[in-house]
Amino acid sequence: MAEEGRQEAPQERREEGGGEEVVPRRKIDIRAALSMIPPATQYFARERRVRERRIRLRFHNELKEGIAKINPSLARELGIRDQVEVVVAHRRRFRYKVELDEQVPANEIWVNGERLPEYGVADNTIVTVRAA
Repeated sequence: MAEEGRQEAPQERREEGGGEEVVPRRKIDIRAALSMIPPATQYFARERRVRERRIRLRFHNELKEGIAKINPSLARELGIRDQVEVVVAHRRRFRYKVELDEQVPANEIWVNGERLPEYGVADNTIVTVRAA
């Protein structure tokens, strides 16, 4: 017999020949059935594109003033074509023309750092980079 509070699976009765055979019916696994249905976000979500990223600002004084070197994969990810905006601590904004260089690590941006200490920006500072 079943315990109190516990339900038994419904049973199906079949008659074969002269006797009656009792066969328990299978329970339907709801989770398995629902796993086949894709989530609504798959249909209605737009492809989200990364607009900005936090990376390291490195000084390379051999670069010309107003030029920034970045990795091509980072430029592709952020949609950067010709100009980049660098924001330091939500206060200072700088715009640079972009040069793509494979030697630049993907988590860095290289700029000329001769004038940046005047604005309180040091080498190896974390900045936010986005397309201008």
